[in-house]
Amino acid sequence: MAKDERTTLLEVHLALSEEQFHSVKFLLEGKIPAGLLLPASRPELCRLLLQRFPGNSLHVTAGILRQLGRLDLIQRFQLPLEEQIPEEAPWEPNGDTSNVNGVPTSGCRPGGIPPPPVNPRRLTEKDLMQIAQRLGKEWQEVGILHLGLERSRLEQIQEENPGNPVLWNFEMLREWRRRERQEATVSQLRSCLEHARLDPGILDFLQSLQGE
Repeated sequence: MAKDERTTLLEVHLALSEEQFHSVKFLLEGKIPAGLLLPASRPELCRLLLQRFPGNSLHVTAGILRQLGRLDLIQRFQLPLEEQIPEEAPWEPNGDTSNVNGVPTSGCRPGGIPPPPVNPRRLTEKDLMQIAQRLGKEWQEVGILHLGLERSRLEQIQEENPGNPVLWNFEMLREWRRRERQEATVSQLRSCLEHARLDPGILDFLQSLQGE
């Protein structure tokens, strides 16, 4: 099973043009640190996907391919996407966010009963400020390792807001939200921060936002 997944993953990435391969890397930022993504070759990117999303790398790849419009590759390699995102799901925010995280937002359960949609709530500036107030001094580590931001950008934020750690955190989160655009949801940020060295209260706060 693992061998099949590995082989399929490599074949999919080899079928992409150079431009599309770079687009895949861009769309994976925030889920895999940019420092690992940018220099990765196709086999190395496959290895990263297998390590970061064990047993789920094909779901992640299918979500990215859907964003790129490569439905032909999804069909050719029979990637696990069709049953998760039917075309007739009008409530889905952009058709790919939750599948990138490996969590289906649509599709039907056995018996034809559709599951309830995942809350696609986007983060507001008030939300970001409340999170910023809870972030500790390891903000640059969070930004680079878990949000996929560049160190140079974080240093620029620090220079623009001297002596104000809360504003550093806030601007860092705003930078992440600008990059993610429609995918800057509560659930997406919680997924990014899940393994960071943070006050557990931050994840609890994000969980409470998801329930609103």
